[in-house]
Amino acid sequence: MKKIELEIVALSHSTTASPNYAVVLGEQDGARRLPIVIGGPEAQAIAVAMERLNPTRPLTHDLMKNVLQTFTIELQEIIISNLLDGIFYARLICLANGEVVEIDSRTSDALALAVRFECPIYTYEFILDAAGVVLEDSEPKRKRKDRVKSTPKSGYTHYSLEELHKILNDVLSDEDYEKAAEVRDEIKKRETGV
Repeated sequence: MKKIELEIVALSHSTTASPNYAVVLGEQDGARRLPIVIGGPEAQAIAVAMERLNPTRPLTHDLMKNVLQTFTIELQEIIISNLLDGIFYARLICLANGEVVEIDSRTSDALALAVRFECPIYTYEFILDAAGVVLEDSEPKRKRKDRVKSTPKSGYTHYSLEELHKILNDVLSDEDYEKAAEVRDEIKKRETGV
């Protein structure tokens, strides 16, 4: 399968899945975004590395990096390799003694290591098709005031499919990826009948 390279474009507090966070991965050569909900400690591990902070004692992911480097194991890349029942799966692709070794990992841990090792992040087309959202910004800024700013208490069930597509474009333009994921899920539910 062809790999698609991603980069971390945002890390934000989750308004719908508190106390969780959302890490948003962006397609390097495209407009698709992949929002992934993660826990607070996992978000902190990613943020510490992104901000290049140096804690007085090594955090778990720093320890993992130190261990890999001590035993001359190179983290070459991470791959978000599967999506089952709303859960993302990842693999660490390492080079040890001239041999490629794949290690199963939680996606949040893989991302925390990718930031520390400055290695590429990849996924596959089927994952972006299933969970990605497309960033479109074709609407003039003066019309944005008419958008839905908050999720109704009843969710999105009372909107038509056409209205949902418009809301999706609106929240993507505002870079509200978490809300975009909710709208995308409602659209997919209706289109697939599941």
